[in-house]
Amino acid sequence: MAENKSFDANYVEEAGGKRSGGMGFLEQFQLRYAKVDPASYLRRPDETGVQYWGRRLGTLKPVELLHAEYGNTELRQYLNWWQLVFIGIGAIIGTGIFVLSGQAAAQNAGPAVTVSFIVAAFASCFAAMSYSELASMIPVSGSAYTYAYATMGEFVAWILGWDLILEYMVGAATVGVGWSGYFKKFFGLFGIVFADSWTEPTVIWDENPARIYYEEGHAFNVPGFVVIMLITIVLCVGIRQSSWVNSVIVIIKLIVVVLFIFAMCGFVDRSNYDPYVPPNTSGDWHYFGAPGIFAAASTVFFAYIGFDSVTTAAMEAKNPKRDLPIGIIGSLVVTTVLYIAFCTVMTGAAPYTELNTATPVITAIEAVEARTGRSWLWLKIITIIGALAGLSSVILIMLLGQTRVFYSMAKDGLFPQVFAKVHPRFKTPYIATITVGSITALLSAVLPVDLLGNMTSVGTLLAFFIVHAGVIVLRFTRPDVERWFKIPGGKYFFIVFPILGMVICVLLIAVAEVTTIWRLFVWMGVGWVIYFAYGVRHAKLHRDPIGRFAEVHAHADTSKEEVYPVQDYDYQHDRS
Repeated sequence: MAENKSFDANYVEEAGGKRSGGMGFLEQFQLRYAKVDPASYLRRPDETGVQYWGRRLGTLKPVELLHAEYGNTELRQYLNWWQLVFIGIGAIIGTGIFVLSGQAAAQNAGPAVTVSFIVAAFASCFAAMSYSELASMIPVSGSAYTYAYATMGEFVAWILGWDLILEYMVGAATVGVGWSGYFKKFFGLFGIVFADSWTEPTVIWDENPARIYYEEGHAFNVPGFVVIMLITIVLCVGIRQSSWVNSVIVIIKLIVVVLFIFAMCGFVDRSNYDPYVPPNTSGDWHYFGAPGIFAAASTVFFAYIGFDSVTTAAMEAKNPKRDLPIGIIGSLVVTTVLYIAFCTVMTGAAPYTELNTATPVITAIEAVEARTGRSWLWLKIITIIGALAGLSSVILIMLLGQTRVFYSMAKDGLFPQVFAKVHPRFKTPYIATITVGSITALLSAVLPVDLLGNMTSVGTLLAFFIVHAGVIVLRFTRPDVERWFKIPGGKYFFIVFPILGMVICVLLIAVAEVTTIWRLFVWMGVGWVIYFAYGVRHAKLHRDPIGRFAEVHAHADTSKEEVYPVQDYDYQHDRS
């Protein structure tokens, strides 16, 4: 089949009658991803209930329908490429560098935590390429959820959507806990001590042996709860206001990170690097030694979560085909360089055994103070302000991503339609935003950072795995769709990159704590119950597929057809 062959409904019907005439496997496979007749989503007269519902789980959402949805969106299309880069940086630089970096060094890798960040960046690089290719051809909010819907069907899309809820909502809650720790530390510099009863999460989590328990005197994490609710209000007001708030915050935290690196690099104690890879003495391979580097990589992988959130803002981008790949890859490159320099300086400034604190950056500065006898109060104040600003921007972008996933799933009917409502003035999905923000604030107030962070990392790796697979599927099934960015390697050798990315994802999941993987399975089990109880029966491609195609087509903005042409569908197709 020629690559420029039109995949319209008539061609599908025409080719369908030739299947017995010796069509190749690839041609038959491509037909499944072609521009299908909306009537083909309906139950056929000769189809049993089991056959129909089994086919329903693999229902695909055509790329053309997704393109038309971009032209039909109610959201305000405001973002350009540099704002998308800032969204990526805003989401990436946060708890991973200001909190989890120290914990991973103290518990898993020692000074070699820098290598762990390089390993995690390597895995993220493959994922960034896959996300960039899919984002340049499917510019719709929903990130991996939307990509899975277009490549692997509705059930896998639901799994990814439910997984993204875990990634963004729980990720924002994790950052809220870290924000509270730096909030306390800031006032502690001036001798003001806040009680743990209202600044610490209610419960404590121990990984080995796995147990969760109430900590006496810990009632409610008020600072984490309040900052998330305030950011929720900003997100409700509008994407333009949210973007400018994020841009200002990102500039502040980039200045602070660079300032810490250059201020501390001259006071690194090389003895802190010896041994660079501490030996494993506990008998558990997660702790130090070469395996500990990879265990730490699974933890600090959380530090890179965020570049994928750029894709959730696709509906609000002016030119998503070009600007989304720039935002994804640009933000990852900038943050990787900063992470490597930051961790090298931090572990050289203080012994790695002392970094298992809620504020490891301040611990490193205090170690230099003790060694040199000089006061670095000014740097500690600036660093904490930068950390608070940086963590705030991460919360903002995580909640932005989560609400857009909710919005996309509700538009498809997999969630109640109330989550798809857009505010008439602010042009934001305000009900989804308020709901997500409130739940996230409660999680931040109650649960500890290590429990939340590990769950988010494993959930994100699962999403990356599906995105890699999606790139491979669409390269062979929809070669006709325009891609502004393509993974290098030509027609066939490109496959090396997504396959390596999939292997790395599996390896990083394998080295995660068993209890973390079990928590992910429990979360997925809850999601399956919701899908089969509600989503599968209310999906718009099930209840009224012809109406769904017609609705999107009829209201698409014709001014965008030059970039995303809306295809003509035969809505009156004879199903007999």
